Amino acid sequence: MSDDDIAIVDAHHHLWDLSLGAQPWLTEPPWIPFRYGDYGPIRRDFLQADYRRATGRHRVVATVTMEAEWAEARLVDETDWTYRQHQADTTLPAAHVARTFLHAPGAADQIARQAACPIVRGIRHKPTAAPSPDRIEPNAPGGLGDPWWRRGYAALARNGLHFELQAPWWHVDELLGLVAAHPETTVVINHAFLPADRSPEAMAGWGRAIRRAAEAPQTIMKISGIGVPGEPWSVDLQQPVVEALIESFGPSRAMFASNFPVDGLTGSFEEIFTVYKAVTHGLPEADRRALFHDTACRVYRIGHTANV
Repeated sequence: MSDDDIAIVDAHHHLWDLSLGAQPWLTEPPWIPFRYGDYGPIRRDFLQADYRRATGRHRVVATVTMEAEWAEARLVDETDWTYRQHQADTTLPAAHVARTFLHAPGAADQIARQAACPIVRGIRHKPTAAPSPDRIEPNAPGGLGDPWWRRGYAALARNGLHFELQAPWWHVDELLGLVAAHPETTVVINHAFLPADRSPEAMAGWGRAIRRAAEAPQTIMKISGIGVPGEPWSVDLQQPVVEALIESFGPSRAMFASNFPVDGLTGSFEEIFTVYKAVTHGLPEADRRALFHDTACRVYRIGHTANV
């Protein structure tokens, strides 16, 4: 199979319409600190047609939208809006990950409301995270060990949903504690466990963390969000990260995603998926099919997409 023929399920991207006034972080100063620096270029609408243009020659057969931090009072509104996009094009998105503040008093009820949407497969709530490995606070409010946060988390399994974790790799101990306490819930680790610091010391710590995370069979790795500000997307930059993730999790527990338009701050869709394809060029066809398509279909319960 040629690279151009690979069927892609993009396992993580966003859509937004800023005229709705639902995302202050994109429309109202002061602008938030952002890991990719100035995010002015993405403070504009990004709708289905924009996504289709971005994908270019790549054969995207289905996608998964990720919540995009609508205001807390409008989290179910975001899900409803996304479902309307699905009704207009059932492959874009084919599935959605919604947002709920897990430590909020009404979290369980809101999770049930989110789960009622036919395309919702999981929930993301970015937990409180330490800025560095030496500053972790056990059971920090809003963090993975917070009893209130875990009470909301427990409602996921009751509603048939998985959890999407976006946190830096130094929270691996808390992740493993969470999985041990709630083994019935799958955890999809977003953005490669955030290997933002590519120094040898940091990469060694990240490598140990991903290997430990992979020991829990409930974990799935999403290979996305690995852009480095000021560095061009290239095989040399990304091959060590991608290969380490595939080695640790295996193709059946890893999947590629664009994180568009956010990762458009560090590379075009063309550059991102061309590098993914180049790094995996020597793998068996079945492994590549899993990474680009099959794992995402299984995790997000997406039915037949195309002949792959």
